[in-house]
Amino acid sequence: MTNERTATPESLGIDPAKLEKLFERARREVDAGLLPSCQLAVARRGKLAAVRALGRARFGDVEREVDCDTLYVIFSCTKAITSAAAWLLVQEGKLGLGERVADAIPEFATNGKDAVTVEQLFTHTSGFPSAPSWPKDWASREALRARFARWRLNWEPGSRFEYHPSSSMWVIAALVEERSGLAFGEFVRTRLAEPLGLPDLRMGTPRSHHRRVADLVHAGTALTPEDFRARGWPVPPVTEVTEEAVERFNLADVREVGVPGGGATTTAAALALFYQALLDGRTPDGRALWSPETLALARSVRTGELVDPVFGKRVHRGLGVCLAGDADRVFRGFGHGNSEQAFGHNGAGGQIAWADPATGVSFAYLTNGFDRDVIRQARRGVALSSLAADLVV
Repeated sequence: MTNERTATPESLGIDPAKLEKLFERARREVDAGLLPSCQLAVARRGKLAAVRALGRARFGDVEREVDCDTLYVIFSCTKAITSAAAWLLVQEGKLGLGERVADAIPEFATNGKDAVTVEQLFTHTSGFPSAPSWPKDWASREALRARFARWRLNWEPGSRFEYHPSSSMWVIAALVEERSGLAFGEFVRTRLAEPLGLPDLRMGTPRSHHRRVADLVHAGTALTPEDFRARGWPVPPVTEVTEEAVERFNLADVREVGVPGGGATTTAAALALFYQALLDGRTPDGRALWSPETLALARSVRTGELVDPVFGKRVHRGLGVCLAGDADRVFRGFGHGNSEQAFGHNGAGGQIAWADPATGVSFAYLTNGFDRDVIRQARRGVALSSLAADLVV
């Protein structure tokens, strides 16, 4: 990252001592051998206050220390990027939140899916959370639409919330292609990454950059149902996020796809700066990318009283991002000190990304270690986000 995008913590109103405590907390699992590496970044006022890389990782046949240029697969943190791309088309009047998906993609009008609206894709209320999809489906327009045609509903669209790990974002990406005339990865590159000066924000990683991507590994011991109950946690449902599916992102052809629900690669620095842009909607040179009205639309709760079926907490979903909201914010991946207006999206394995309009701070934490102990992983996330939320002097 160039010097123009960095500044001293003090000049950005960040407490250096508190920043060191954040880094010390991130180092704990790496030093204990629980995670191979991590990378984290804090930004404010459009600039990076600090970036830190810790540990070692494998890069194909080579193992070495990670650095601040190491790329990580960010899993569902990708959803904020995919969504923000679609916001541009909503802003331009090329995509309507209330329109039916089938009006843009006729193949979607099967098995009751003709009722699904664009907004329901963003809010995980569209009714097909487990619809199967594979990176190879993105190989052709026809293959993906044939997959859409086979999908079936689990419940009536709009009637409930259930997290869609990947399915709804495949549809959003296809809508972006349909309405923009650009391949989705090209749209993200030319309409988001380049204007924001973030070349390392990638939806689909060229092979020439794969040597920079930290290979994913699983660590720790998986919890049994008895372990969850003993710790007072609900037993999570089985989803498509299996170990095999996660480690598939070590394959070159999968990295090249840029799975819109979970396959972007980037650095913590680029992700923190991306969230700075989502605070004011502007590029580094001051040009408006998203209007204040668009950001207000995207960052407002659109799921009413709907609750997460696992924890029974209100989900507080905007257009593809999660809002911290009330005192239950830690169940949504935020820290205790985040304001109600904080917004972001975490990713499987412990990835963290958010911005808080109350302080102007954005935070990103990435790791290539997929912790099988998901309770430990969740508590680490809350601890890191709580420390990051308390950095302003």
